[in-house]
Amino acid sequence: MASNPSNSGSAGIGPGEGYKKLIVWQNAEKLRSLLYQITRRFKPIEFRRVTQMTDAARSVKQNMQEGYKCGSLGGYIRYLNISSGSLGEVKGDIDDCLQDGLIIQKEHEELDKLCGTTDYLLKKMIKSMHQAGKSGTWKNFNA
Repeated sequence: MASNPSNSGSAGIGPGEGYKKLIVWQNAEKLRSLLYQITRRFKPIEFRRVTQMTDAARSVKQNMQEGYKCGSLGGYIRYLNISSGSLGEVKGDIDDCLQDGLIIQKEHEELDKLCGTTDYLLKKMIKSMHQAGKSGTWKNFNA
């Protein structure tokens, strides 16, 4: 996965935090932050939905981090698949929010695009990791 050198958050990357250089992780962080920002204006009656959405968005990012640090290729892929499932949950919730009139079309489009890009990158990452495992070129950078 390519990294984004213009990301201002990359300046504080410490040992074992190489995942922060991944565009897919940066997208997941942006999605989590944007979703949190948008759902802050939801009425208190939507508390359960907001909690579920923000937890799922956080799970996308956190599972990438946990997988990166787990130390095995199989473990990393497993965590990335969990991230993918959580991303699917977020996407469904975003669609529901538009349908229920909680977000406007412009917000939906921005969130949907970010979900789509993140999903694409996650799938490509999982595929390339499988290929690296088969060819013996996968390296654990945390060892």
